[in-house]
Amino acid sequence: MESYVEQGAGADSIEQIGFGGARRTKKKHRGLTVFQLKVIGAVALALSAGSTTIVPLFFGSDVNNMTSLTAMVLSEVISWFAIPIYAWLLVQGFRETHSRVAYGLQLFILALVCEVPYDLCTSHKAFDFGSQNPVFGLFIAFVVLAVLDWVAARYQKSMKIVLSVGLVLIGLLWDLLLRVGLRQHMMSVGSVTLGFVLIFTLMRQHENSMMFTAGLFGAVMMIMPGIGVAFVHYYNGELGYKRQWTKWAFYAAYPVILIFCAIGATLA
Repeated sequence: MESYVEQGAGADSIEQIGFGGARRTKKKHRGLTVFQLKVIGAVALALSAGSTTIVPLFFGSDVNNMTSLTAMVLSEVISWFAIPIYAWLLVQGFRETHSRVAYGLQLFILALVCEVPYDLCTSHKAFDFGSQNPVFGLFIAFVVLAVLDWVAARYQKSMKIVLSVGLVLIGLLWDLLLRVGLRQHMMSVGSVTLGFVLIFTLMRQHENSMMFTAGLFGAVMMIMPGIGVAFVHYYNGELGYKRQWTKWAFYAAYPVILIFCAIGATLA
C-alpha cells in the first residue's frame, strides 16, 4: 500500500493528501503510521481472542464469578476499537493494491485459515456456525466495494443508486445471516465493519465530515469503535516500518494469535 505523502528534502513537515485529494500540512513524524495502526489492531485482536481463553486462566472460567466475567467482557469490548482501524486499512488497500483479485483472494484464504482456531477459541469446538471469524466481514466488505465500483462504471443516476443500495443490503444480510464476528450476542463485527467501510469510501472527499460521521457511528455502536476512529484520524500519511516481510507477518498474526489462544482454552 502506497503512502499519501509528498515530502520535500530537508523539510520538517509533510504535505499529506487526504481521502478527497485535499492537501494539508502536518509536522513530520507526528501521528500514527500504517505500521503502527496495524500493531494497534493486532493488540486488539489478541484482546478479543484472549477474552474467553487466556483471561479465564488468570481469573477462572466460572461465569458466575463476577471478577472473571467482568474481565472477559471488558477484554472483548475494549478490542472493538480495532473495527474502524481494519475497515480503514481495507479501504486504503482496496484503492492502492496492484491486483484487487489477489487482494480479495488473500482475504478469503485468511478467513478460511482462521475459522477453525476461531471456533476453538469462541466455542471450544472445531466447527461452529454460531459465529464466523471477523476476517469474513472484511472479505464481504471487499466484495461490496468491488461490485459498487463495477456498478458505478456501468450505470448512471437512479439505476446506479438502486443497484448500489441493493448491493449494500445484500452484504449486510450476509454479515447478519452468517453471524460474522458476532460477539457477546450484542456486537455484529461484520456489519459494523461494513458500515465503517462505506463511510470511509463514500465520504472520502470530505475528510472532516467523514471522521465525524465515523466517530458518531462508532459511538452508537457500543462506544469503543468510536474511540478507534480517533486512531485513524491521527494517521500521518506514512507507511512506517517498510519491509516486505511485515505484510505477511500481519497476515499471519491473527491465525497465530487464535492458535495460541485456542491452546489456552484447552487449559482454562
